[in-house]
Amino acid sequence: MYQTMAQSKIKLAIFDLDGTLLDTIGDLGAACNFALKSCGFPERKMEEYNGLVGRGIYNLFRGAMPEDMRTDENVSRMRDFFIPYYNRHMADHTRPYNGIPELLEKLEKAGVSLAVASNKYQEGAEALVRQFFGERNFVSILGQREGLPIKPDPGIVREIERAYGEIDRTEIFYAGDSDVDMETGLNAGVVTAGVTWGFRTRAELEAKHPDFLCDTPEELWEAVVSLK
Repeated sequence: MYQTMAQSKIKLAIFDLDGTLLDTIGDLGAACNFALKSCGFPERKMEEYNGLVGRGIYNLFRGAMPEDMRTDENVSRMRDFFIPYYNRHMADHTRPYNGIPELLEKLEKAGVSLAVASNKYQEGAEALVRQFFGERNFVSILGQREGLPIKPDPGIVREIERAYGEIDRTEIFYAGDSDVDMETGLNAGVVTAGVTWGFRTRAELEAKHPDFLCDTPEELWEAVVSLK
């Protein structure tokens, strides 16, 4: 599937998690519906979650609950139900997308360091990466943390840069499935790739003019290889 890699200038590949490395939508939707029901709110159709996820759990809760109930108190109530449920059920249906494990292995063998930059809460991001990609050596696994800005703020990419060490931003490749990810890459000044196998539409990604638009993990690999 993957050809031997000619020397690429890319030294660090940063990946979004939900919708990029892992298909998490079923478990995210189930946990959010559990929280909605527990708070006395109507549940959402599962297909609605494709447009609701990706901006952190607090924005997920605000988007999922009735418009006239979107208070800070209700967001906290949702969180209290969501987190314990999701921690127990986060891998019920979640799986890596086809070709992703092979892609990460190939990148690592080619000397490209790996990292994750997610808007998923930190505990959940770490748990899923370790469960599904525990054999890989990630420079950083970063998610949403209290008091720190979430994507598309470039701070999460900057933190990964510091963890890696000395590196030029043209040597960093960032891949994600949403407009938030494309804005993150643009704000960080790194090479950006939109992946179309995730939760959002191709048109949403194209509108942000990423450096690459990839329909398969193999195309993502080819994009990295093409950068000399």
